[in-house]
Amino acid sequence: MSGLRVLVSAAVLLLGPVGLRAQDSPEVARVRTWLDEHVPEMMREAGLPGFSIAVVKDGRTVHAAGFGARDPQKNLPATPDTLYGIGSVTKSFVAIAILQLAEQGKVTLDDPVSLHVPFELGRPGQPITLRHLLTHTPGFPNLGTSGILISRGLGSDTGIPMSSAADFYRFVNGAKGEVAFAPGEHFFYNNAAWRMLGHIVQERSGIPFHRYVKERILDPLGMKRSTLDVAVALRDPDHLVPHKKGKSGPEAAPFPYPNPEDNPGFSFLSAAGGILSSANEMARYVSAQIDQGRFSAGRLASADGFAGMQSLQVETGEGHYGTAGYGYGLGVTPGFLGHKLVSHGGSISVSTAHMAFIPDLKLGVVMMGNGPGMAYGRIAETVFALLMGLDPDEVLPGNRIRKRMGRLAGNYATYRKLETLKVFERNGLLFMGEQEPGTPLFPEDPAYGSLRFYTLSEGLRSPVEFKVREDGGLDLLVDRYVFHKKD
Repeated sequence: MSGLRVLVSAAVLLLGPVGLRAQDSPEVARVRTWLDEHVPEMMREAGLPGFSIAVVKDGRTVHAAGFGARDPQKNLPATPDTLYGIGSVTKSFVAIAILQLAEQGKVTLDDPVSLHVPFELGRPGQPITLRHLLTHTPGFPNLGTSGILISRGLGSDTGIPMSSAADFYRFVNGAKGEVAFAPGEHFFYNNAAWRMLGHIVQERSGIPFHRYVKERILDPLGMKRSTLDVAVALRDPDHLVPHKKGKSGPEAAPFPYPNPEDNPGFSFLSAAGGILSSANEMARYVSAQIDQGRFSAGRLASADGFAGMQSLQVETGEGHYGTAGYGYGLGVTPGFLGHKLVSHGGSISVSTAHMAFIPDLKLGVVMMGNGPGMAYGRIAETVFALLMGLDPDEVLPGNRIRKRMGRLAGNYATYRKLETLKVFERNGLLFMGEQEPGTPLFPEDPAYGSLRFYTLSEGLRSPVEFKVREDGGLDLLVDRYVFHKKD
C-alpha cells in the first residue's frame, strides 16, 4: 500500500492532482500558474526545504502539489501526502472535542475550568471558564509552556520540570501574579489554555487525549495517516525531516514534540500543537469545516457548534480588512473581500502549517513546510483572490504594498556616482544602506499611500522622500543629497 502511495505522490508532483489538469477551470489554472511561478522563490527567500499545498473548492481538492524536499539529505521530494507537524492548527481539533463533550452533557462551555482539572488561577467571583480558554481570554498571558517543550525537544532544555500533569499545574498555578485582566477582557494567545482543554477532554472522556482525537475526529474523517503518535508518523514512508534556521541556512533537527503514547497520562501536552498530517488529509478537514461538521458518515458536532467556532467571539484588532478576531480554535476575518475568512496558522519551530477557508464560497487551502519562515497568509489570500476571478495585485492591500515598495527598491547614486546607496524591500518594508540589513524607512502614511518616509534615531525623525521624475525615473532625497535610481 505504501508503494502505491509513493507512485500516486510522484504522479501528483509531475502532473498535479491526478486527473485534474485537463479539466482545470480558468481560476484553478491561474492558481496553479501563480504557485509554480512564486512558491520556489518564496521558499528560497525563507530558506524552506519543502512545501506542500492543497486547494479545495466545492468539497473537492482541485489542486495539490509538493515543492522541494521533505528530506534534503536524501533529496526526497515533498508531496501532498507528506506528513508535517501542523502546530497550532491542532487547536481547532481540540475545540471540536470540547463541543462533542458538551453535546454529550459532560461539560458546558461556561463551566469553571477548576470544575474539571486542578487549575487555581483567577480572581474571586470571576471564574475562568472553558469558553475563556477556547477564546484565549483567561486574563493571564501566555506562560511559555510550548517554549519549555520545544526547547527540550531541540536540545536546549530550560531546566523547568515539565514531564507530568503535576509538573504542568505546579508551573501554571504558580503564575497567580500574572493574572492581568478579568476573564473575557483581553486576548492573550495562550498555549497553556489549550493544554488544559486537552486535559478536560482526557478527564471527561476517560481516553488519553491523543487517542481521543484520533478515534473521534481524525479516523471518522478518513484522515487515517494523520496522528499525534510521533513514532507512527516518523515510520511513515512519506514524512518530513524537520528543519530549523541555522547560521548558513536550514539545518535538520529532531521533531520537538514527545510521543504521547510513551506518556499517556500527560497526553494533553500535545493539545496545543501536536497533530501530524498531510495537505491531502487536511483538505478533508477543511471540507468538513466548510460544511459545519458534516462529512460522509455523519457529523463531528452540531452545525451550531461549528458556527460558533467560525464566528467572531472576541476581537483582536484591526487589519487590512477591518476588524479581526477569534472564534473557538480559529481566527476570523469577517470582511475579507466581502466574505468571512476563517484561518489558523501553526508552528513548532521546525515545522509549520496554515489552514484557511471561506465558508460561503466553499473555498479552502492548506499549506505545510518542514521549517519556518514561509509567507503562508500571503499565499492563502492570493489563492482566494484568483479563485474569485480577481487580480491579487489590485484587490489585496498587502500585495499592492509589496509591489509598490518593490518598485522603489534598487541601486541609487548621486551626481557622477560620488555617493551610492541601496534600497532593499523585505515583506513590504523598505531598508536603506550600502548593504543589508540597512536602516529601516518608516512610512509617513501607514497605508503606504505616499512616497514620504523617515528614519528614526534617538527619537528624532529624519525625512526621506522618493520623487517620480517627468521621464518616469525615480529620485531619492536624503539629507543634502539627491540620489537617482539606476536599476
